[in-house]
Amino acid sequence: MEIQQFYYDNKIVKKFIYATIFWGVIGMAVGLLLAFFFLFPNLTDGISWLSFGRLRPLHTNAVIFAFVGNAIFAGVYYSSQRLLKARMASDTLSAINFWGWQLIIVAAAITLPLGFTSSKEYAELEWPIDIAIALVWVVFGWNLIATILKRRQRHLYVAIWFYIATFVTVAVLHIFNSLELPVNMLKSYSVYAGVQDALVQWWYGHNAVAFFLTTPFLGLMYYFVPKAANRPVYSYKLSIVHFWSLIFIYIWAGPHHLLYTALPEWAQNLGVAFSVMLLMPSWGGMINGLLTLRGAWDKVRTDPVLKFMVVAITGYGMATFEGPMLSLKSVNAIGHFTDWIIAHVHVGALAWNGFLTFGMIYWLVPRLFKTKLYSLKLANVHFWIGTLGIVMYALPLYVAGFLQASMWKQFNPDGTLVYGNFLETVTEIIPMYAMRAIGGTLYLVGLLVLVYNIYATIKQGSAVTDELAEAPALERVSKRRLAGEGFHTWLERKPIQLTILATIAILIGGIIQIVPTIMVKSNIPTISSVKPYTPLELEGRDIYIREGCVSCHSQMIRPFRSEVERYGEYSKAGEYVYDHPFLWGSKRTGPDLHRVGGKYSDNWHLNHMYDPQSTSSGSIMPAYQWIVRDELDKSETENKMEVMVALGVPYSEEDIANAQQSMLEQGTAIEKNLYSDPDFAETYENDKKAAAASGAEFVEMKNREIVALIAYLQRLGTDIKVSNVE
Repeated sequence: MEIQQFYYDNKIVKKFIYATIFWGVIGMAVGLLLAFFFLFPNLTDGISWLSFGRLRPLHTNAVIFAFVGNAIFAGVYYSSQRLLKARMASDTLSAINFWGWQLIIVAAAITLPLGFTSSKEYAELEWPIDIAIALVWVVFGWNLIATILKRRQRHLYVAIWFYIATFVTVAVLHIFNSLELPVNMLKSYSVYAGVQDALVQWWYGHNAVAFFLTTPFLGLMYYFVPKAANRPVYSYKLSIVHFWSLIFIYIWAGPHHLLYTALPEWAQNLGVAFSVMLLMPSWGGMINGLLTLRGAWDKVRTDPVLKFMVVAITGYGMATFEGPMLSLKSVNAIGHFTDWIIAHVHVGALAWNGFLTFGMIYWLVPRLFKTKLYSLKLANVHFWIGTLGIVMYALPLYVAGFLQASMWKQFNPDGTLVYGNFLETVTEIIPMYAMRAIGGTLYLVGLLVLVYNIYATIKQGSAVTDELAEAPALERVSKRRLAGEGFHTWLERKPIQLTILATIAILIGGIIQIVPTIMVKSNIPTISSVKPYTPLELEGRDIYIREGCVSCHSQMIRPFRSEVERYGEYSKAGEYVYDHPFLWGSKRTGPDLHRVGGKYSDNWHLNHMYDPQSTSSGSIMPAYQWIVRDELDKSETENKMEVMVALGVPYSEEDIANAQQSMLEQGTAIEKNLYSDPDFAETYENDKKAAAASGAEFVEMKNREIVALIAYLQRLGTDIKVSNVE
């Protein structure tokens, strides 16, 4: 038997570990800043690129794609080489993967604070960056699959199955959810509208959690937990059942994010059914991970690596129990739009993703640098600070979620809402937000302890070099199943067939859910009175998207007595047919806005944006003074309308040709309304005189961004009456 010598590429692993730690600190620091915004809403007063609405997607993208993404690549590149007994197929592809991914993160860090966003949750990046993500992801998959094909280990270990499913599914999700028509290099509109856009987005959004935050980490769990515990995986058969049932069922569960919305009832019910079924494979994986540690519990008590991994797997179990529970309609009616969902997401992110990453780093770095961990005591300090941080982060938000739901739904004996003012439900949970900020601070402090410990470990170690390894060459065997060879054993030595079957498994659910919603017109009943947005309203909607208003406000009134009483008539599918993208939201830090049109005067909206506390005492909404001051850019309006026409919005050629005049007329009407406030009239005239005296340029109010935003807000929910539904 020929024994071949080769070298593992440890340098690429080192690079991804450094990037994981660096972006982890950045992403969590931004998250902590956002937590403090709930306590001090004007902390960055007047700085547009440091506002909550713009930083929130930066935080989620930095944690998911920068911190977790780099951790995935580090773990996959390390474990794959050893499981396949082969160096990665191409050092060049590895380098492109690394530097391309870092450039994408930098592009996100620049564009999101500047307001360039598609607004679609976990997919906010604009189209040129979306293309770059797809290309770099293909490079990663190409490198992985090429390495699999040149392997020296015949059978593919379970971790590799999960890596293959991750590559295929993330590619499909990202491409189909990111289909958009560009207006310019940094502005585009989703090709889907309203209900269809919502379904595709949460097919992507839920499965981004499934196939970016879960399946690759399950692969890492199957590799690093047995390695750290020096124990075999508890059950090989359970790993097979776990893998196939998980990837098949997970893809169906997205609609549970849209229960009681305008999504067709059949799609909602499918999402509920498969979400409940999802509990079984999820817990199968958790059980397999925890029982792998049987016989190693004495080591768990002393080894911080295993402590991190035990809490990570436990957090995975908690989050995957809670997900199916939240998909039950009776529970979803309570939890959705509340801080309960924020707690749920962060149990998964902080415990499952964060702690498994920390355990992996503490295990990997000493081996990469041929030394021992600098300080086990500091690693244990990190573990306990981080664990306490998770508890102090999540528990107050669970309480806040239940309190919000209870207050939103309470009625007086006379049938009126007990808490008719939404702000009352916000001020009541401020103490929970304070505790959340403390928990987040502890978690970040723990990460900084890791930074020091890893730095000291690297400093005392030796330089990273490629690691010499040897293994026998892979001998050719029959492509057919051998005598006594089970189907799955045969499949494990057939990567192409395994990839094809995994692809089929994940495509079935997506096709059955999405195709009928997009292709069957009767699924989205039309409403004759619903018309496209005027040019000024379209510009105002883009400002709403730019400022991330959808992060705090929903535009979806569910058919509950409490919501109809509070906000107005429940939302209909046909109202959103011209919404590219949809803006239903997933969290109510502020009230729903779907029927806000005509509820307040134009003056109220101007004052509310300039100084929210002046109209709503105790509000935690930050001021958006730049919108009141800045001139509206109307240079792309016609291009935007033409793109909308291409997407099926019925603007006529005359509408497009008269767009500038239309905006001027509607803006002038709003400006006249604003003059009805004596304080506005006096201030506005004084500003005009001061500008004239100083020779400074003065922007007429009718040409400012605030007027476009007011036009959009005053339009919301005014198109329909119940009798208009066809």
